[in-house]
Amino acid sequence: MNKIAVIGCGAAGMMAALAAAESGGSVTIFEKNEKPGKKIYITGKGRCNVTNACDVEDYFDHVMRNPRFLYSAVYSYDNEAVMHFFEKNGCHLKVERGDRVFPVSDHSSDIIRTLYEAVKKAGVSVLFNTQVHSVEAQSGRVSAVTYSSDDDPITREEFDKVIICTGGMSYPSTGSTGDGYRFARDLGHEIVSARPSLVPFEIQEEWCTRLQGLSLKNVTLKMYQYKSDEEMAAANAPGKKKAKPVYEGFGEMLFTHFGISGPIALTASCYYEKEKKARLLLDLKPALSAEQLDKRILRDFDDAPNKQFKNVIGSLFPSKLVPVMVELSGIDPEKSVNNVTREERTAFVNLIKNVPMTITGTRGFNEAIITRGGVKVKEIDPSTMESKIVSGLYFAGEVLDVDTETGGFNLQVAWSTGHLAGVSAASEE
Repeated sequence: MNKIAVIGCGAAGMMAALAAAESGGSVTIFEKNEKPGKKIYITGKGRCNVTNACDVEDYFDHVMRNPRFLYSAVYSYDNEAVMHFFEKNGCHLKVERGDRVFPVSDHSSDIIRTLYEAVKKAGVSVLFNTQVHSVEAQSGRVSAVTYSSDDDPITREEFDKVIICTGGMSYPSTGSTGDGYRFARDLGHEIVSARPSLVPFEIQEEWCTRLQGLSLKNVTLKMYQYKSDEEMAAANAPGKKKAKPVYEGFGEMLFTHFGISGPIALTASCYYEKEKKARLLLDLKPALSAEQLDKRILRDFDDAPNKQFKNVIGSLFPSKLVPVMVELSGIDPEKSVNNVTREERTAFVNLIKNVPMTITGTRGFNEAIITRGGVKVKEIDPSTMESKIVSGLYFAGEVLDVDTETGGFNLQVAWSTGHLAGVSAASEE
């Protein structure tokens, strides 16, 4: 029987421990927090988007980096297996828009409780308030873990296998402070630079801050990236045909005191390269073509030809957005609409379909849902999650250089890689 240490009692850690114990391993989880699943608790705005119910073949389209690395893990423990596990253990699930899967109760605590109860039932020992200081290896093989609880002296305990499930750097208040990167680096692994992902954008234009709190539904957001300011200026010159955006999404967006957030903005951040210049174009009326929108505006103008421009366009936008759109249009707000020229109207239509915003950066790890970067996957065996550098060392979850779009895909990474790592670690060599 292999003696296995699992570092981290989050999604990947609990799944790895459960799979290892059910496969015959003697398992201990080390968790520096006082309870399990602190990050699970806040996912999905406290509801926990457990997985995504898409066809498993389509799952990989939502993985931003290194999707092929996940083939073995996902196919061996896919979204149906995850849903079956929770249903079988009494936590009933539902599928919402975009195939997002949530507990029927809408309480992430039910997901944590179900998983933790299964872990305890399997005979796993869990040490809370316990900080792991190092993972040791001898002659290219894992040998021991050093740890301490509260003010106790450091303890060294030998293990046959170690599974690192410490998460990334996002939401550090939940315990994700990069410990796993340090353990991996100390054992010879390369770490792909960590950065925030699924994170709000900071926007240059000051009018965004005036719209703080305004949520827009059913809008389209496109993101373009450029190597320099000069390339961005040239690409956006009048009459220049737009290149293909690096991201285009439809849904909900929120203005904040620093820029924008909301589902489509967060997903766009997965594609954002901070080394490049980036520009967003927001289509406020994606259901209408430019021609249809022009006819709609003309009808509004014809219905009130003597009204001022600022007082006629109110039916097009939320009230908070009207003065900003008037300002951006460059049209005199006092001008009666029968004096608005065709050129002005055409430019206004184009503005509504392409409201420009300039990205200056993203928010930090405190506001990032996930971490991009991590342990380099070329140094991990994708069929077992075992290190190619140190025998008996395994990795699972967000500590790896794998990240996904929003929608339950990232938690599926944790379930799949955790399960595979646990089963592999428990197998006798």
